[in-house]
Amino acid sequence: MQRKNALANLFAETNRGLLLDVVVFIANIFLMRLLTRQFIQLFSEVSAENPLAKLALGLTFLAMWILPAAGAVLKRWHFHQRLKARGKVVDLEETSVGGCLFNPIFYFCLNLVISSAVMASLGDSLLGRRALDTAAVFIPMIFAILIFTIIQTFLIYRYFSPPKKPPRSQFLLSPQSEMLGDICLFVNMILFQVFWNKLTFADLGHPSGVVEFLGRLFFLSFIALLIYFPPRMFYLAEDIGRRRTWLTMLLANSPVIVRVLIGTGSNSNTGW
Repeated sequence: MQRKNALANLFAETNRGLLLDVVVFIANIFLMRLLTRQFIQLFSEVSAENPLAKLALGLTFLAMWILPAAGAVLKRWHFHQRLKARGKVVDLEETSVGGCLFNPIFYFCLNLVISSAVMASLGDSLLGRRALDTAAVFIPMIFAILIFTIIQTFLIYRYFSPPKKPPRSQFLLSPQSEMLGDICLFVNMILFQVFWNKLTFADLGHPSGVVEFLGRLFFLSFIALLIYFPPRMFYLAEDIGRRRTWLTMLLANSPVIVRVLIGTGSNSNTGW
C-alpha cells in the first residue's frame, strides 16, 4: 500500500518536477549515451554536407525552440488554478537564487542562440547557403529571429503570471492540455540532455590532481545549471521551496558529472 501511495504521489501534478528528475536520472544511465551517439553521428553527417542531416538537425533545434513555449501555454491555466487552490502565488524572488535564475534576460539570450542554430541549419537546408549569404535574405531573417524570440520569451514568462480570465479554448481548460504540456517539457529536457551528454564523449583522462578535480567539478556544476535549468524552470517555480528539489536535480545530472569527473578517454565507447 505504501509503495502504491508513493508511486501515485510521484505522478501527481504537484510532483512533475520530481518525476522529471527521476526520468532524467534513469535516462542518463540507460539511454542518453546511445541517443547522444546518434546525434554525434548526425553532426558528422552535417559536416559532410548531408542535406537530410542538416534538415534533421534544424528540426531538432526548432523543437527545442518551440516545445517550452508550447508547454507554457498548455500548462499555464492549470498551474495557477492549482496554486490558487492551495492559497499560493508564484514568487520568483522567493530566494536570491530564484530571483537570479528566473531573469528573462537569461532565457532570452539562450533562445537567441537556439534560434540562430535553427536559422543556420534550416536556412541552409531549405534556402541554400548562397541565398543565406545574401543581404536581402540574411538581414530580414535576423530581424525575424529577434521578433519571434521576443514573442517566444514572452509566452514562456507569461506562464508565471496568473491569467485574469479562463482561456477561450476548451482544450486549454481540459486535463489533457496539461498532460500534453508536460510531454512537451519532458521531450524538451531530453533534447537538452543530449547536448549535455556530449561531454561524456570528450577525450578526457583522469584528473591529474585535486586542483584539476575541483576545477572540473566547478565547471560541470556551472554547465549543468545552465543546461538543466531552462527546461526545468516551469516545475521549479512550483517546488523551489522544497529541500529535496535541489538534491533530485543534482541526482538527475550526477551520471554525467561523475563520468566526466573521473575521466572519459579510456572508456568513451562503453556504457555508463
